[in-house]
Amino acid sequence: MNSAGYLQSRMIVILNDNGQVSLPTGTPSAGGTVPASQLSTYTSNLLVSKPFQDFRDFAKSFNKLLPGGIQDVNKRIDEYARGLVSGGTLFEELGFYYVGPVDGHDLDNLIPILEKLRDSPNNKPVLLHLKTVKGYGYPPAEAASDKMHGVGKFNLGTGAQYKSKSTAPSFTSIFANSLIDAAIDDRSIVGVTAAMPGGTGMDIFGRRFPKRTFDVGIAEQHAVCMGAGMACEGLKPFVCIYSTFMQRGYDQVVHDVAIQNLPVRMILDRGGFVGNDGPTHHGCYDLSYMGCIPNLTIMSPSDEIELKNMVMTCAAYDDGPSVLRYPRGTGYGAEKLQSLFGYKLENDEIPAKGEVIPIGKGRIIRGAGGMVDTSSNNRGKERKNRVAILSLGTRLHEALVAAQEVEDMHEDISVTVADARFMKPLDVDLVRQLADDNGVLITIEEGSIGGFGDHVLHFLSLDGLLDDGDLKFRPMVIPDSYFEAATQFEQYDQAGLNARHIKGTILRLTKRMQVPVLEPVEQEA
Repeated sequence: MNSAGYLQSRMIVILNDNGQVSLPTGTPSAGGTVPASQLSTYTSNLLVSKPFQDFRDFAKSFNKLLPGGIQDVNKRIDEYARGLVSGGTLFEELGFYYVGPVDGHDLDNLIPILEKLRDSPNNKPVLLHLKTVKGYGYPPAEAASDKMHGVGKFNLGTGAQYKSKSTAPSFTSIFANSLIDAAIDDRSIVGVTAAMPGGTGMDIFGRRFPKRTFDVGIAEQHAVCMGAGMACEGLKPFVCIYSTFMQRGYDQVVHDVAIQNLPVRMILDRGGFVGNDGPTHHGCYDLSYMGCIPNLTIMSPSDEIELKNMVMTCAAYDDGPSVLRYPRGTGYGAEKLQSLFGYKLENDEIPAKGEVIPIGKGRIIRGAGGMVDTSSNNRGKERKNRVAILSLGTRLHEALVAAQEVEDMHEDISVTVADARFMKPLDVDLVRQLADDNGVLITIEEGSIGGFGDHVLHFLSLDGLLDDGDLKFRPMVIPDSYFEAATQFEQYDQAGLNARHIKGTILRLTKRMQVPVLEPVEQEA
């Protein structure tokens, strides 16, 4: 806008002022319960308030008694007063002609205004200020401003979305409640978000600790920089931002956090595919763009217990900045955690509170035949038939399913599944063990090329573990493409990262599946 005003470019900017951002920001916080940045709402209310209107009516009546020249001066003063309280003067100082506020739902009035602005010969840039209500005209959307944002199929009459029901809590709520557990014992913990309290769990944290919750509005750069300042003063800031939106604060991550090695906890919700919000909201790139920055510790949980543990680990880690990224979705529940993931839960219940885990240490979840102790197992007698899957994040579930299916099909193949937990620092001892013991090593992650798999491959190459030619390595990542709105399962299916794709990769690398070779088509003479 500064450039347009300076160049006097012919441009029409429409400010859609709906009193909120993409999601409601009026969550309990250090600034109260009003949405972040209430200037527009306040000034617009002031314009139509009775005291202001009474004053203008009196001024107009009195003005008619004055000479014509003075009346013209007073009209200009009135216009200036409207601009001063509505924000118009600010835009006019930037070189814009300000029009508004205008009811954005009154099309009979709005369309002629747009046509006049379009047909005006004036080359000065224009700012048209519209006041709107989000979801206007559809009662279910008006009644629930935090819903109907990115939707799949829903009931047109009620607005209820058709979703598969899960009794397990969401990863977002698990994070928020785990942070509350940590904050109860540590008064230095604070939460920061950038206009996404509901999406990051800061609304839950804010209801418990409103004075320790800070919503800075749509200003990710400021959120990260604010976290850096808090860390300088001895606080423990958890800066909670969607993975895709952390891209906006990347410069601050490097210059204000990482270079100074400040213990800012950067919490990236919506890592990986997000479903119906589509390609603008997928968190596909964080492992790639964060992984190349020195001093960062990067971790990703495979399940809800690991998420609780990693929140506590972040809270306890003060030696530098940390990144915790987790996906959109729900946990697995106690039954599956025991039957598939191998947890031994006391009273068949998920622990209420997490534990601090060692930084940079992964874990083997499943050995050959489903047993971690493989000493008495007859599978994988030949190196070429021994397979290891090293997973980062919640693809671990799919890896475990694929491993069992492969072993059920072939008695001579052994499949070991490990959870890396950390991308930085990488558990090099675990990688060496998997590379030494197996003829096939597969990495899988919920991220694009340049992420976890590339870090593992880089280490394998530098450590000489590929030099003998007896290790086949395959990284499974989100392909170099954009994925449109669909369910998360459908998106991972399109990306080739579900259990059947992992199984297919194992079978190809162990030569149990013949890959068809496309022969060139002969052209007719």
